[in-house]
Amino acid sequence: MDYSGYPRNDVLCIDMRSFYASVEAVKRGLDPLTVQLAVVGDVSRPGSIVLAASPPLKKKHGISNVSRFFELPDDPDIVIASAHMADYLEVSMEITKLIKQYVPKEAIHQYSVDEVWVTVNGLEKLAGDRWQVAWFIKQDILENFGITSSIGIGDNKFLAKVVMDLHAKKHGIAECAYEDVTEKLWPFPVQDIWGVGRRMQRNLNRMGIVTLGQLANFSLKSLTKRFGIMGEQLYWHAWGIDLSPVFGNFTKTEQKGFGHGISLLRDYSGDEVAICILDLCEEACRRARSANKAGKTIHLGILYAKETGGGFNRSRSVSLPTNITMDMYNICMQLFHEFYDGASDIRHVYVTLDNLYEDGETQLDLFDDRPKKKDIGYVMDAIRNKYGSTAILRATSYTDAGITIERSSKIGGHQA
Repeated sequence: MDYSGYPRNDVLCIDMRSFYASVEAVKRGLDPLTVQLAVVGDVSRPGSIVLAASPPLKKKHGISNVSRFFELPDDPDIVIASAHMADYLEVSMEITKLIKQYVPKEAIHQYSVDEVWVTVNGLEKLAGDRWQVAWFIKQDILENFGITSSIGIGDNKFLAKVVMDLHAKKHGIAECAYEDVTEKLWPFPVQDIWGVGRRMQRNLNRMGIVTLGQLANFSLKSLTKRFGIMGEQLYWHAWGIDLSPVFGNFTKTEQKGFGHGISLLRDYSGDEVAICILDLCEEACRRARSANKAGKTIHLGILYAKETGGGFNRSRSVSLPTNITMDMYNICMQLFHEFYDGASDIRHVYVTLDNLYEDGETQLDLFDDRPKKKDIGYVMDAIRNKYGSTAILRATSYTDAGITIERSSKIGGHQA
């Protein structure tokens, strides 16, 4: 592959190792690299997920981020910490502020609360080459926050991310230029590469593609025919080529829809889930109204409890775009009664409003009270914006099946 025509940048991908667990360890004056610590979403529920485990806990007991609270061994050395999402967000923002001492904000692409891309072009005279810049940032994070980070360095964001996943997590800092792809990336299985999920792995394996090197040497025409634009992207990524921007506003994207979902804390019956659906529709429509949008297509997704398995995902379009809660709720309930098996308990629910239009484009019916319904929605939004999300609620939200009050105290589905 001739790489001379492709852009070369100095990109770092920085990952905070066991971020939640590290923050909780530092709060307690403990060393994140030696303490056995587990961050649990809700310590009052034995089935709650372990959101993060410190490296020693992972190594000694094999605990991962998909383990459950009740699976933690009876080891007196294990420290159990409740999740505090507000603390993790605050530390994440402070780390970003630290990075801004090296580069302008346009050079920072926040990928998640514990992972960020940083473009460090042109820092040679100030801080040295990109390896030295990575080392300085790594040391600054450790000294200021007590948190260990792994940093991948690449000619683009893809190379920086993948070399971080495959090599930097073992060695602290790792680098991969275009010319290093065949040696550092090709031997690895395709499922180890960022962007390849289980379904894609199975599809590639069926085609005889097991490693990234095999993917790179497969026919581009065949991959494109089989997977479309995704196949073409996989091929070029296998050669280390990524043309996504490394500077600019990375966060502003067009809103495609407004959805909300929840994994329920217990099994819900068919009668109870109607209340949950109403709460979710309320939140989805509130977000649509805040963006001055209305949607014509309404989706309802239901997953049954593990004992029975299965579920359904169905949608229905309406003639006029809407952001009225009861309009969306009524369609969701139509879908529910039409496709629910009538017997299974329910453990996960999600709703989505998409196929969006500007709210002002909605036609009015002289014989309907839609304007009044809209006004009520906007008034309720204004009250919540001023006095809090639980300042005004529907009566059903106060029942045992309601979810709004509990969700109001959480960030990202976990305790703030």
